Amino acid sequence: MFAKLSISLFLLVFCADQCLAQKKKETLLSEKVTQMMDWASKRSVIRMNGEKFRRLVRAPPRNYSVFIMFTALQPQRQCGVCRQADDEFQVLANSWRYSSAFTNKIFFASVDFDEGSDIFQMLNMNSAPTFLHFPPKGKPLRSDTYELQVRGFSAEQLARWVADRTDVQIRVIRPPNYAGPLLLGLLLALIGGLAYLRRHNLEFLFSKNVWAFSAVCFTLIMTSGQMWNHIRGPPYAHKNPSTGQVSYIHGSSQAQFVAETHIVLLFNGAVSMGIVLLCEAATSDMDIGKRRIMCIAGISLVMLFFSWLLSIFRAKYHGYPYSFLIS
Repeated sequence: MFAKLSISLFLLVFCADQCLAQKKKETLLSEKVTQMMDWASKRSVIRMNGEKFRRLVRAPPRNYSVFIMFTALQPQRQCGVCRQADDEFQVLANSWRYSSAFTNKIFFASVDFDEGSDIFQMLNMNSAPTFLHFPPKGKPLRSDTYELQVRGFSAEQLARWVADRTDVQIRVIRPPNYAGPLLLGLLLALIGGLAYLRRHNLEFLFSKNVWAFSAVCFTLIMTSGQMWNHIRGPPYAHKNPSTGQVSYIHGSSQAQFVAETHIVLLFNGAVSMGIVLLCEAATSDMDIGKRRIMCIAGISLVMLFFSWLLSIFRAKYHGYPYSFLIS
């Protein structure tokens, strides 16, 4: 009888402790969510330091996801890419914060190196910007690290990554940008003004050279990768934080830098100019000396810049066996 009573008392005390622990856990979780919601109501991207990170992101309990951008925005860090990535991250966070679907399921935060260097050391992180997802339970997986070099840092690409990790769909809403319509209006005004000034002499509108030049420029812009840049939002270049070396050509065939498209545009333009010179040398009525110079210049442009284009192709597609002049 005494043994049964002891067991009953033990079970009663155990259940009471469990209920008390569960109540304490629920209270702590409620305080965390309330704190995060309060900060999110003031800033779409919550600024984290070491204490906040350890208490609200690393320590349990937690029933919400946190997407953190690790960055270095101070001027002395000279991280231009960080500023561009921060702007896109702000667009994404604002789109979520002011949407009708906003809940306490996910939060967006940032850690600046100068405000949270201990967090960088804790995570063995030596580059910025870096995006990490901290799920409600367990440690971040490999897929919780955003592939910045492959996908770029546009808000749309980040929103797709958020949807992959949490099933939360965020419709990206950008603030109105009047620069494009303004430039288009200025261009149309310029064209209209020129047409008005030359209203008695509009033969240039029927010039084959004008339309051919316009078509070549449009083709070069489209084939250089400008549209890919507009969609993906890649960085202009990449600076290795360890060596300080700047890379203008991405080492993978799945991504590119903005500077890389400018280089390809220049090289393609030079090759096109060389072909035009060769065609003119073969069909023009100029004297033989000038035609010979045009021929030599055309061949030189095609050979040199096409060789450089092949070298870029070899650098991105490892194992490509062919080269021309430059290996």
